[in-house]
Amino acid sequence: MSKSISVELTQDRSIWRSYLTLTKPKVVALMLLTALVGMCLAVPGTLPLQQSLLGMLGIGLMAGSAAAFNHLIDRRIDAIMFRTHRRPLPSGDIAPSRVALFATGIGLVGFVVLYTGVNGLTAWLTFASLLGYAVVYTMYLKRATPQNIVIAGIAGAMPPLLGWTAVTGELHGNAWLLVMIIFIWTPPHFWALAIHRKADYAKADIPMLPVTHGEEYTKTSILLYTILLSVVCLLPALVGMSGTLYWVGASLLSLGFIGYAWKLKYNPNEKTAIETFKFSIYHLMMLFLLLLVDHYWLSNT
Repeated sequence: MSKSISVELTQDRSIWRSYLTLTKPKVVALMLLTALVGMCLAVPGTLPLQQSLLGMLGIGLMAGSAAAFNHLIDRRIDAIMFRTHRRPLPSGDIAPSRVALFATGIGLVGFVVLYTGVNGLTAWLTFASLLGYAVVYTMYLKRATPQNIVIAGIAGAMPPLLGWTAVTGELHGNAWLLVMIIFIWTPPHFWALAIHRKADYAKADIPMLPVTHGEEYTKTSILLYTILLSVVCLLPALVGMSGTLYWVGASLLSLGFIGYAWKLKYNPNEKTAIETFKFSIYHLMMLFLLLLVDHYWLSNT
């Protein structure tokens, strides 16, 4: 009896982990960080409790829904690629019908939470982002053009704007600056991974830039984008959203990203591409944490 109960508990934990994997929790966590920063920068004082908590919950659920739909739509491609062949759908851990139900369910709950507990603007903008990632990018752009991640990058760049609208109920130019940072950050971030996994994408017939235009062209593009990103990252300081702490920190982070891109272009080894990809994640995370710390440091000085 005890052995059967133990087996059932192990299976339940395994299934729970599989469903959690479908939501891409690390990606969603980074998105929620940027959404939180958007909230904090939108208001001078204390965050409104209901809009903040329900906003984070709704945005997180709908982001997880988009990720699960991505798993569902890409399951045949994922089965081909080494990086993704152990995901829940290719490995057979969960049936596609259950994933579709799960993705629809948490997406619907997230939309209702945002619409009823936050505001309609945030709900519809988050829904548009979900469609942009799960449908426009995953179903069409990913397979249609090497500029897929550039065109669709706006969908993944929306969380700071969503956080802003959640607590204010309105669009603002400063929120769009935060969106612009992630929008410009996205191509060098993904292209570094695409170089590292070029053979995988070629095998799956996905027209990522290294596959269609070659690695050298992609490395040059990454370097140019990191230089452009370094300029865009200064905009919050230039418009008065942040101060010296952010300006100095953002400059150092940008120099680090440019350094990795320079090494990738002119002095790479077999690990440089994946190291550049990993640094880009820390770059974005630290950049938005700097915005957060600088905001409250400024308000207390």
